[in-house]
Amino acid sequence: MSAIDPPITQLHHFFRSVPLPCPYLSTEVERKLFTRLAQPDATALNSLLTRAGFRRSHDIIYRPVCPHCQACVPVRIAANRFVLSRSMRRVYRVNGDLAAVERPAMATSEQFALFRRYQRSRHGESDMARMTESDYRDMIEEGGVDCRIVELRKPDGQLVGAILADRLTDGVSAVYSFFEPTMPERSLGTRLVLCLVDEVRRLCQPHVYLGYWIANSDKMRYKARFRPMEALVDGVWRELSAEG
Repeated sequence: MSAIDPPITQLHHFFRSVPLPCPYLSTEVERKLFTRLAQPDATALNSLLTRAGFRRSHDIIYRPVCPHCQACVPVRIAANRFVLSRSMRRVYRVNGDLAAVERPAMATSEQFALFRRYQRSRHGESDMARMTESDYRDMIEEGGVDCRIVELRKPDGQLVGAILADRLTDGVSAVYSFFEPTMPERSLGTRLVLCLVDEVRRLCQPHVYLGYWIANSDKMRYKARFRPMEALVDGVWRELSAEG
């Protein structure tokens, strides 16, 4: 435990999931180690376990414990040393008209409409594409941790992107993002991650946690563009090489 963390005040039991098909690598089987985030120490436990390579979904925090695969690597942006690439400077310029607004993690029908458009365009066969508005509300509001949602809006007020993020004792953790799929020229997914980098720098904190990176997964390749990137390898956070 870091000196910056409040104490964990209750005993937490961990469980192992049943084997399921891996959503990222078709030849692999997925298993997870998980526990529930329960008050009063949900935020402290979330910070502690995120640094240990776990990731939150609803009120569950988990990490892969797959029997024959270790492809999922926890990664985080070293925000205090982060350097904008040429393409990221372009992302700022292209989206200079957008306002980034941080709000409490409360679901709205406007967000859900954008979420549904994004899912149907990008992940039409996934379980998330079949989520109801009630399911979406649970994803945003469950967990009992210190959580915010950052929205991107055009000058006319149109919502074009949102990212759900947990506040931790050493930065923030990106939980889920979605954006307008008809605006590929804006690179809104990248702009949303940059919103989190801006926020942790404003708070003088060091890290933006991005969950898991898989070298052979096209869905996760974008994460390695944020440099310097650190990866949790054998229990130690190490800088990820330029080759990944």
